[in-house]
Amino acid sequence: MRLVIISGRSGTGKSTALNQLEDEGFYCIDNLPVSLLPALVEKTSGDEFNVFGGVAVCIDARNAWQELKDFRTILDSLPETVETQVLFLNAKEITLLQRFGETRRRHPLSSDTVSLAEAIGKERELLEPISSSASLVLDTSQMNIYELRDAIKQRLLGSEAGTMSILLQSFGFKRGVPADADLVFDVRMLPNPYWVKELRLKSGLDREVRSFLESQPMAGELFKDVCGFLDSWLPRYREGNRSYMHIALGCTGGQHRSVYLADRLYQHYKQTLPNMNVRHRELQ
Repeated sequence: MRLVIISGRSGTGKSTALNQLEDEGFYCIDNLPVSLLPALVEKTSGDEFNVFGGVAVCIDARNAWQELKDFRTILDSLPETVETQVLFLNAKEITLLQRFGETRRRHPLSSDTVSLAEAIGKERELLEPISSSASLVLDTSQMNIYELRDAIKQRLLGSEAGTMSILLQSFGFKRGVPADADLVFDVRMLPNPYWVKELRLKSGLDREVRSFLESQPMAGELFKDVCGFLDSWLPRYREGNRSYMHIALGCTGGQHRSVYLADRLYQHYKQTLPNMNVRHRELQ
C-alpha cells in the first residue's frame, strides 16, 4: 500500500495538500495521532481499501509531544510492504505571521500567554522529528493555493516510473528566487524590453516582445547554451531516479525576458518531454 504523511507548520497549506490527494483518489484522514499509524496501516491493508489510490494522513503539532519525538521510530516500525512518503510544508516565519494576520485565525499553539511569534517558533521545534524525516520538503512562502495543488500533483504524485516531471518557471528577482527551484538561470544580461516604451506593458508571451528579443543575438546564444546544458544533464538527473525537476529562469521583474525564454524552452521541448510544464509566476 502507499502511505503519504503530510505535516508542516500551521498556515503552510496542509489542508490544501490533503484535499488535493483526496481529489486524486486517496483515503484521507486529518490530524491523526502518530501512535495510531501502525493500526491505520493494518486496517487499510485490507482488500476493501484497494479502490483508493493510497492512504494520506495529516499529522501536525496538535499531537502529543512525546509521540512527535518518537515519529522516526514509529515510522521505521511500519511493514516494509508500505511505500511511505513524508511531505513537510514550510514557509518563512514572516510569511506565516502575515497569513495569520490576514486571516485573523488563531494559531493552535498560541494563547493568552503565548504570542503568535512564540507559537510559530515552538511549532518548528515540535515538528523537527518529522521535518528531518521528510522525503519531500516544500516551501510555500510564494505559492498560492493553485500553485500548491500543482506542486503536489507534480512533485508528490509524480510521473510513471522511469520518467521525470519538469516545471519551467519564470520569475522576477525583485520578489526573490523560488525557494524550491532545482536549477536557476539568471537572464538579466539580455536587453530589457521594459525600456522600450511600446513594450513596457506587454509580456514575454506577446509577439512584439518575442520579436524584439529574437532580434538580439545574445538571446539566441543564451537559448542555445541553456538547451545544451539541459540536453546534457537532464538525462543524468533522470538516471539518478529524480522524478521531478524545477527549472527557474529569472529577470528583474519577471515580465519579459524570463517569460520569453521559459516559453521558448517549453515550445522547444514539449514534444520530446511530454511531462514538461511551464508557469510564469509574476503573470499569475
